[in-house]
Amino acid sequence: MKLLKWVACLWLLISITVAAAGMLCSSRVADVAIVPGNTVDRDGVPAPGLAARLSRAKQCYDDGECKIIFVSGGTGLSGVNEATSMHAWLVRNGVPADKITVDPEGNDTWSTAQHASEWMRAHNHSSAMIVTQYFHVPRAMLAMKRFGVTEVSGAYPQFWQARDIYSVLREAPAFLWYAVRPFP
Repeated sequence: MKLLKWVACLWLLISITVAAAGMLCSSRVADVAIVPGNTVDRDGVPAPGLAARLSRAKQCYDDGECKIIFVSGGTGLSGVNEATSMHAWLVRNGVPADKITVDPEGNDTWSTAQHASEWMRAHNHSSAMIVTQYFHVPRAMLAMKRFGVTEVSGAYPQFWQARDIYSVLREAPAFLWYAVRPFP
């Protein structure tokens, strides 16, 4: 029983630390803003959390903090590809289509980091800004660094939902896994 309490306390401490690190992260001007996918409705409309990410990425682009927005996502339960939906949202909201790169196979944060880093190297970009929810920023930044992108910062939207409690707790084991995860 003592071990279980110790593990629970450690898990909570790591979760809070990761979330706090995400909240304290500040964005820096970067070549590319990378937006990982999230839920998209059946009609192709990004769910509120994803729309908030996209809005923050658009703000970064509008403010000159990035030159290109790299959207990455797979096809979820809705049957709609997240990256394609994200591209459409950004274009509808005024980002030029030629300033958006679409990765339709970013099925998770790890594959998004792999694809984004490969694309960056192929296009001579060296700095990235991850745009995602605050609790997800540290793990996404870690993944980019694991794939060789050393200049990485993070940005997050001012968006909160009840599901964040679960998401914050999920980040502890996910962050630790990304720290030691072997490459395929």
